[in-house]
Amino acid sequence: MSGLTKLLASLTPPPFVNPEEYDGLEFRWKCASVLNGIYIVFEREAYLLCAFLGYIFFFLWGRWTNKRKARTWLDAHVSVLEPQFSKPKRWTQDGYSDFFNFSTGRRNIASLHTIFTLRPRHDFFQWAFQTGRTFVDLQYRPVDDLQLDFKLFPETLAHDFVWAVVSKDELLSVKNDRWDLTWTKTTENTAIPSKFSVMSEFADVTDGVLKAFPLAKLLEDPKIAPYFRSLSITDQPRERPLKPLLPNEREKHVILTLSAPPSSHASDTAELVAAMFPFIDSLSKVALRPETKIKLKKVREENDKDIKKEAERDKKEEEAEALEAKKAAKRRAEEERIAKLSAADQKKILERERKRSIRKSQNKVAK
Repeated sequence: MSGLTKLLASLTPPPFVNPEEYDGLEFRWKCASVLNGIYIVFEREAYLLCAFLGYIFFFLWGRWTNKRKARTWLDAHVSVLEPQFSKPKRWTQDGYSDFFNFSTGRRNIASLHTIFTLRPRHDFFQWAFQTGRTFVDLQYRPVDDLQLDFKLFPETLAHDFVWAVVSKDELLSVKNDRWDLTWTKTTENTAIPSKFSVMSEFADVTDGVLKAFPLAKLLEDPKIAPYFRSLSITDQPRERPLKPLLPNEREKHVILTLSAPPSSHASDTAELVAAMFPFIDSLSKVALRPETKIKLKKVREENDKDIKKEAERDKKEEEAEALEAKKAAKRRAEEERIAKLSAADQKKILERERKRSIRKSQNKVAK
C-alpha cells in the first residue's frame, strides 16, 4: 500500500508557491492557482513559443516569396518564350529556392534551360548567415540568381571561342564561378557602356561578335541595368573537366545571367530575353581572321594536352595508392597469421626475416 501511495504522490503536482514579490490578482482552486501575472511562471515557455511561431512565419513567408518571384517572372515572359519554342514547359520546383523551366524545338537552339537559384528565404539560419557574411566579406553579395542557358546546335556557331560581356560588379567573382571564362582576358571596349567589361580570348573575336549584332544598343537600356550580370558565348564547360572531352561531348552555349527582378518589375527583362533569339541567330555571321582561328585551335589543343597529362598523373597516383593499400592489407594479414602461431614458430619466422634483411643490405652494398 505504501508503494501505491508513493506512486500517487509522484503523479500529484506540487502545491503552488506564491512568489513573495507578487501582490496581483490570484484565483485559487484546490492545488491550482492562476495569476494575473501568469507570464511570471511561463515566461521561458512564452519566449520559446514566440520564437517557434516566428520561425514558422519566416518559413511560410520565404517559401511564398520565392515561389511568387519565379512564377511572376515566368508568367511575364510566356509571351516571349511560347512563340519561339514548339515544346515550352511550365516551371518545376526543387525545394523552396530552386525552380526550373525547360524548352525545346527552335531553329539554332537545341534547348533553353531557365534556372532560378534564389536566396534561402525559407530558412532563417541560412538567410541570417548570408546576410551576416556581407558585413564581414565585402566581396560577398548574395543574389537571386537567374540563368538562361541556351544550348546551341553545332552549326549555329561555326567557330570555337569563349567571349562574354560582364557587369563590372561581377568581375571579382565571375572567374571563380566559371572555369571557361578563365580562358579570357578582361578589357574595356568603347562600343559598349562603361559599366560593362568584355572578356575575350582575342580582340578579333570581340569585333566579330559586336559587328554581327548591335549588342551595345541593347545594353544601354536603363531597365536592365539593375539585373544584368553577364552574357557569355562559350564552347567550353563551366567546370574544368577531369579528362579531355570527346568531339561528341563538346557543346556550345549562350548563357545569360541575371539577378531575378522583384515581382513588381518582372517584365523589365522581357525585351532583353526576347533579344537573345536574334542575337543567337546572328552568331552564324561572326567572321574571324584565319590567324585567329589558328590561335583558337592551338589554345584548345594545348589545354587538352594539359588536362590529359593531369588525368594520367592522377591515375598513376590512384594506382600507386591502391597498390600501397593492397600491400598494407597483405602485411596485416601476414601479421595476424604469425600472431596465431606458437612462440617457437614466431621466433623462426622473425629469424628468417632478419637474415633476409641482412642479405638485401649486403647486396645493396655490393652494387
